Amino acid sequence: MNRPQTQDGWQVWDLVGRLGGQLRVIPGAVLGWDMGATLTLAHALGIDTLIAAELLPEIEAVMVRKLNEQIGENHG
Repeated sequence: MNRPQTQDGWQVWDLVGRLGGQLRVIPGAVLGWDMGATLTLAHALGIDTLIAAELLPEIEAVMVRKLNEQIGENHG
């Protein structure tokens, strides 16, 4: 259902898998990705940064929500 449908989509999805080191966090919560670093990495990998900028915020929102739910379960 949520599989990428285009080559650009697959490239952005691959980029998402590389962003573990680009998280912005505070004690007890994930805030999101460092988008400057993320878009720089996208550019370096040859990914269209306009497409990345369009797709990543929606993926980021889901990632933040799910990680913070897991953090809450582990501390609650």
